Amino acid sequence: MGLFSKSPSKSPKEQVTEWCGRIRKEERQMDRQIRNIQREEEKVKRSMKDAAKKGDKTVCKMLAKEIIQSRRAVTRIYTCKAHMNSVQCQMKGQLATLRVAGALSQSTEVMQAMQQLVKLPEISKTMQDMSREMMKAG
Repeated sequence: MGLFSKSPSKSPKEQVTEWCGRIRKEERQMDRQIRNIQREEEKVKRSMKDAAKKGDKTVCKMLAKEIIQSRRAVTRIYTCKAHMNSVQCQMKGQLATLRVAGALSQSTEVMQAMQQLVKLPEISKTMQDMSREMMKAG
């Protein structure tokens, strides 16, 4: 626990894995809902066939409307699931971008350190001195 009973902040990778886990859990819950709706739809279809055999048109119309509503609900759940999957992909993409940015900042630090180690004016001066000496030597 941190100050004022606030937990210390997690790294972005930990946060993304936690959020992706929550999203996967919700997707499994949505799959369960879809299966339940489809089971109920099969029951309604059977009862609709029974009502059709009896010649009860009003009951058939009501059951047909119920089937349509269940299919719309399944479609809505699928679109919601697709949105959640999109959010999950975006989070992973942002994490990858963050990693690349971190790697680039490290590489610029390394380049700066190398530039400080290799002093170009001194090297060029020694090279000129060496070329003069070689010219004198023949």
